[in-house]
Amino acid sequence: MQTVWILGDQLSHRWGEWLNAEGLHPGNARLLLIESAAKLRSRPWHRHKLTFVLSAMRHFAQQMREAGWQMDYRKAATFATGLRAHIAEYAPEGFVVMHPNTWQGAQFVQRALRYSTLRILPTKFFIASPADLGDARSPLMETFYRKMRRRTGYLMDGDQPVGGRWNFDAENRRPPPREFRKARTSGATRPPPALHIPALPTFAPDAITRGVMAEVAHIDTAWGALDGFALPVTRNDALAFFADFIAQRLPLFGPYEDAMVSGEATLFHSMISPLLNIGLLERDEVCAAVEREFREGRAPLNSVEAFIRQLIGWREFIYACYWREMPALREMNALRAIRLLPRFYWDANTDMACMRECVQTVWDRGYTHHIQRLMVLCNFALIAGISPQAVNEWFLAVYVDAYDWVVTPNVIGMGTFADGGIVGTKPYAAGANYIRKMGTYCEGCRYDPKKRTGPDACPFNALYWDFIARNADVLGANPRTSMPVMALRKMPRDDLAALRGHAQNLLDNLEKL
Repeated sequence: MQTVWILGDQLSHRWGEWLNAEGLHPGNARLLLIESAAKLRSRPWHRHKLTFVLSAMRHFAQQMREAGWQMDYRKAATFATGLRAHIAEYAPEGFVVMHPNTWQGAQFVQRALRYSTLRILPTKFFIASPADLGDARSPLMETFYRKMRRRTGYLMDGDQPVGGRWNFDAENRRPPPREFRKARTSGATRPPPALHIPALPTFAPDAITRGVMAEVAHIDTAWGALDGFALPVTRNDALAFFADFIAQRLPLFGPYEDAMVSGEATLFHSMISPLLNIGLLERDEVCAAVEREFREGRAPLNSVEAFIRQLIGWREFIYACYWREMPALREMNALRAIRLLPRFYWDANTDMACMRECVQTVWDRGYTHHIQRLMVLCNFALIAGISPQAVNEWFLAVYVDAYDWVVTPNVIGMGTFADGGIVGTKPYAAGANYIRKMGTYCEGCRYDPKKRTGPDACPFNALYWDFIARNADVLGANPRTSMPVMALRKMPRDDLAALRGHAQNLLDNLEKL
């Protein structure tokens, strides 16, 4: 009998179909899932992430048993000891594994099963490969995205994009309406009609999830809140969660996808990334459903195109970049950033309202949307010169949707520009003005986003200009970042000296900000 080793981020409802196509069925194949105690303590994982993954694995195992499959669900000290125990008990004729999503996973599978008959199935979770990036050292995501649109047929009329344009991003950069900003800062308890934000659906933990939560509570290396866990952990609940996005938030997702609002972790985002990244939802089913909303007149094109671009554009692009650049990608540090990660990334103890609220939201839920990640959390690390490896490790540990294939290229590449421009064509560095314009955090902050120096000046401002000055040679040679370098060179010498002096004081006292 063959053993099919299913990894913890491959929990698709389609395994039966896939295995039948390979000539495997309950009579000649046994399924294996392993929980590794060492893995659970290998990082300060968010308690929501641990609960989500373990509960989803256990529910998946139950569902596969109910579908008639023999299932060996093992709790072991390590993956290796779990494999050895399985082999000792069942003596499988060989192993079948779907290609792991991460480089480390692929290396481990090859090492662990090197003396066994091993068949590795192509991944069913992604459609792109490094070959789709072409030969350019810095491939353009837009070119890649158009290739994926043509390959999948989403939002295409023949060989042309629906609406005559490939990308509607220019229509998707609205800041929070002024009325909403005022309502939040005046202590109002409800959003005004200009921007009603529906609550996310929640799923009360069942007996399996409650059991997992009790175990997670005793993992002393874990971080983040445990109370309030209400994510879907089954296929049916994942579908219900996505259906709520379609009905409640999709129409306004596009226009406000870059907006940041105090007290709102998701705004109009779908928050389905954890479900996609673990296999409970599929890329094609959600893209097809979203496109149908446009075709049937229930959602605008700019929102639908933005959603599909995230999935078959950016998500697949990141996956292809990851596999092309690993393992070197994880250690890249093009800007030679070496500062330690400030403690406030862990305890939210900072006077910077944007940082405080984003970190607190991560503690509470293991999630923020992509602009909070990129333009607050990564932006600060970038301009402060914090080690990209430290930032990467933090994101891997604390986000419920975090896996190496998605976090590492996003953080090392787009977030900190440590790859020198492979994933993104410019560093996403910004001062306080961007955060003030696109969010509501500055309204209640003790720092003034309009000031560059002085005790009340927002740290983002001086740190931004110091970042430009420190990296002027690199940024000046990049057409997308040459303008701030030119502005820096035109700045009066005394003003620049004051900015850099203030920045150095901030860097010397990061823990006190």
